Amino acid sequence: MRRGLLSIVTLVVASCRVEAGCTDPASLNRSTVSIARYFDDEERKAQPDLLGVRGTGWFLSPTLMVTVEHVASAMNLSDKGWKQIEIRAGGDKESSAVRIRQLLGSHAEKIAVLELEAAFSGAQRLALRTEPLVPDEELMSLAYPGEHLRIAGGRFVQYGEDERSAGMALLEMYDGDDRLVLDHGASGAPVFDCKGRIVAVVSNVFASTLQFMSRAIRISTAWGSPNVASVPAQVLKDFSGLE
Repeated sequence: MRRGLLSIVTLVVASCRVEAGCTDPASLNRSTVSIARYFDDEERKAQPDLLGVRGTGWFLSPTLMVTVEHVASAMNLSDKGWKQIEIRAGGDKESSAVRIRQLLGSHAEKIAVLELEAAFSGAQRLALRTEPLVPDEELMSLAYPGEHLRIAGGRFVQYGEDERSAGMALLEMYDGDDRLVLDHGASGAPVFDCKGRIVAVVSNVFASTLQFMSRAIRISTAWGSPNVASVPAQVLKDFSGLE
């Protein structure tokens, strides 16, 4: 399992079919945003070629945003002071100062709740689901690989049982035949059930790299097996600022 779903690479927008009876993904567009932080000269001394990092976030309220811990860590965010990030929702872009409000979870990957210094205009608050997922339950996700919205559909496979996946919800997610739809830049993306409730937060994809002549090709797992690791949303019930 490899971390690093952070990217400033632009990917092609695609659509995903969602079964009739499930929430229309278009109704959730203002809930999910692309987030990016660009480093200053002092921060870039350690990695001169790294301009910044990008991930995905979603709203608990106009002043509270959720992502995963490794996104917040890669952005050098902390609970000690405010730092500027760029927030994009569709064609809208805002700059906001944020800080870490709380980290939630007891396993290697945690959920990060970020506090915004000023409310994000038009932010759509999402409902949480605390009941466990059921094998083969239909799911969908909205994410911003690069700066472009992607929609993925799929299913819940199982909760992690080994040391590497303990505490994770393992999913099979795709857009058509694209099993890497939730790749670089999708960390922190919300995963919804058919009622539009948050059930998990995307952390990683399972992929391997095949060297073909001068090209490196990334390959997902086989059909029928998990290809996405996510943090179950149940840990948010312990958030001290949740109404």
